[in-house]
Amino acid sequence: MTRRYTLLAWTAAAATYLLIVLGAVVRITGSGMGCGDHWPLCNGHLFPPLDDVGTVIEWSHRLVAALVSALVVALALYAWRLRHEARRIAYTALGLLVLQVLLGAITVKLALPPWTVILHLGTAMVLLATLLVAARGSVGAQHAAPLHVPLLALAFVTVLLGALTANLGAAAACTGFPLCNGEIWPSAGGLALVQWVHRLLAYTLSGYVVWWAVRSRMRGAWGVLALVALQVAVGAATVLLGLPPGLQAAHVAVGAAVWAGVVLATR
Repeated sequence: MTRRYTLLAWTAAAATYLLIVLGAVVRITGSGMGCGDHWPLCNGHLFPPLDDVGTVIEWSHRLVAALVSALVVALALYAWRLRHEARRIAYTALGLLVLQVLLGAITVKLALPPWTVILHLGTAMVLLATLLVAARGSVGAQHAAPLHVPLLALAFVTVLLGALTANLGAAAACTGFPLCNGEIWPSAGGLALVQWVHRLLAYTLSGYVVWWAVRSRMRGAWGVLALVALQVAVGAATVLLGLPPGLQAAHVAVGAAVWAGVVLATR
């Protein structure tokens, strides 16, 4: 694994993380149709007039997506010269990129239905994980930690349920913290139930990470625990303060960091 390959993978992973956060900003600000239903053009232009905030935000998201695409393609081309393990992980990232681009186009063309938004985010999270594995050079490495499938699955599902909660407009269905409207089991309807299931998954993830950190005594596990604690604090503040946009964006950013931390610590 050459240094250039590793640096390229880290850069692609960082750009993908930024893309995920910008995607959240697009949703929070209602800028998803800032370029109309045009794709890959923006309002019919390659370089659109940036006289609207929504257009600026959506166009910035697309520019970062283009950067991620260029980096992942470059990683795959570079991996072609390296060993089989490097090729496999880089080609996987390239395949995920193609799927991500297609989902992005479908999301715009169908005017942002929740199911495409969730799939779009899920693919981005898997792409981020793939690039992080490539960056660490852990494929076949002797120092790699054992794959912790239950923790990875729990973290991934928790993130996706959070995205579903936001895209269904269920974030405001449960007031108060840690209970939902003061109830152990919500009676306010389907949206409150979606929000409560997301919270239950987050509580489960928190407890699991505490157990994992104490049991494994790994430095990375304690780092993940710190991120999970921060995420719970941000989530609580977001609910108690009435869902301010800045905290909503921070919640997504820390959530993506938790996912990245889990991937790095367990693979």
